[in-house]
Amino acid sequence: MSDSTDQTKRGIMGRFLPKAKPPTVDPTTGMSFLDHLEELRWRILKGLVGVLFGIIVAFIFRDFIIRELILGPARSDFFMYQIMPINAVDLSLISRRLPGQFFTYWGTLIITGIIIGSPLLIFQMWAFVEPALEAGEKIKTFLNALFITFFFLLGIAFGYFILVPFAVQFFTQFIISDVISNEFDINEYFVSVAVWTLACGVIFQIPVISYYLSRVGLLNPEIMRTYRRHAIVGAMIIAAFLTPPDPISQLMIAVPLVFLYQFAIYLSKIAQRKRKKDLERAFGEDDA
Repeated sequence: MSDSTDQTKRGIMGRFLPKAKPPTVDPTTGMSFLDHLEELRWRILKGLVGVLFGIIVAFIFRDFIIRELILGPARSDFFMYQIMPINAVDLSLISRRLPGQFFTYWGTLIITGIIIGSPLLIFQMWAFVEPALEAGEKIKTFLNALFITFFFLLGIAFGYFILVPFAVQFFTQFIISDVISNEFDINEYFVSVAVWTLACGVIFQIPVISYYLSRVGLLNPEIMRTYRRHAIVGAMIIAAFLTPPDPISQLMIAVPLVFLYQFAIYLSKIAQRKRKKDLERAFGEDDA
C-alpha cells in the first residue's frame, strides 16, 4: 500500500516539477556547448605548441634575430636604407633598468616565436570557428587558414621593412636643440618595433574580414563603396597614429591601406557571388 502511494505521489509531483532539459546541441556539428569548450581547449593547446616551436626556432637563431632583425634598423647600414630615400644615421641605444636587456632578449624571442608559429595557431583557431560560418573539408580549412596567414605575414613584412625604418630614422634625427642628444632605451625601442610590426599584421586582415563578413551576409561591396571616402580618411588617421608626423612616411602607410581597402571590395564582391550561388543551390535542393 505504501509503495503504490509513493509511486502516486511521485507521479503527481512529476507533473509539476520542471523536466530536465537535454543539453543544447549545435545542429551544424552535433556537438554540445561543453563539447565546443573541450574542442576550443585542445585547439588552443595545439596552437600554443606551434608558438612553442617558433620560440625554440627563435632561440636557436637568437644571435641572428637580435643582431640583424631587431637591431638592424638601428644601424645606418641596414639594407632597407639603401633602397629607401632615407639619409640614415646610427641609433644610440642604452639600457636604463637593471633587467632591461633581459626582458628585451626574451620578449624578442617570444614575439618572434608567435610570428613563426602563427600559421599553426591561425589554422587551429580557424578550424574551430569555420564550422559556424560554412561547412568545409580539411583542405578547405587549410586553404582558408593559409589565406589569413598570408595577409598577416604580408602585414608583418610591410611593417618591418617599410614602417619601422621610416619611424626609427625620423625619431632618431628629430632634435629640438643641439644640447639634447637622442639616446633611446632598449625596451622602448623593442616595444615600438614590435607594436609597429604587429599592428600592420592586424591591419592587413581587412581583406580577410571583408571576405568572410560578406560570406555570411553582414557586408557587401555596395556598402564598402559607399564608405570608401570614410575609409580613405580612416587610413590617413591610422597612418598618423602609426608613423611619425612626417607626410612622406604617412603617405607610405596610407596609400597601401587605401589599395588594401579597394582589394577588400573586390574580395567582398567574390564572396557575395559565392553566397548567392550557395543560397540558390540550397533553395534548389529544398524545392527538389
